[in-house]
Amino acid sequence: MEILQIVGIGLLATVLILVVREQKPIFAFLISAFVGIAIFLAMIGKIDSVVSVLEDLADRSGIPSVYLKTMLKIIGIAYIAEFGAQIVRDSGMESVASKIEFAGKMLILVMSVPIISVMIETVLGLLPS
Repeated sequence: MEILQIVGIGLLATVLILVVREQKPIFAFLISAFVGIAIFLAMIGKIDSVVSVLEDLADRSGIPSVYLKTMLKIIGIAYIAEFGAQIVRDSGMESVASKIEFAGKMLILVMSVPIISVMIETVLGLLPS
């Protein structure tokens, strides 16, 4: 039950942060950032098995690997941007967090253009001339 360990670490960190925040706010932020990064790194190992399954499904369905890789990059950008924005938001910098989210959305838009164009071409190819 990994989720119990992660929740336990999160709860422990929250109590520690609440105790430390009054005396040393910078340490509270560092604890928060460290725990967030540790949880994030613990979950990266799980991504490998998901990617393997998706690659297998893409191979069997005949989808070119470039589209799968692009979609995985888009998902990665979304998670990393959200994670970074939450850490910045924890430090009280809402405006910077919003800029991180905006940058993530723009990168996702840029990366999705090839997939969108293929989808439009496919739909146009299905329509009668």
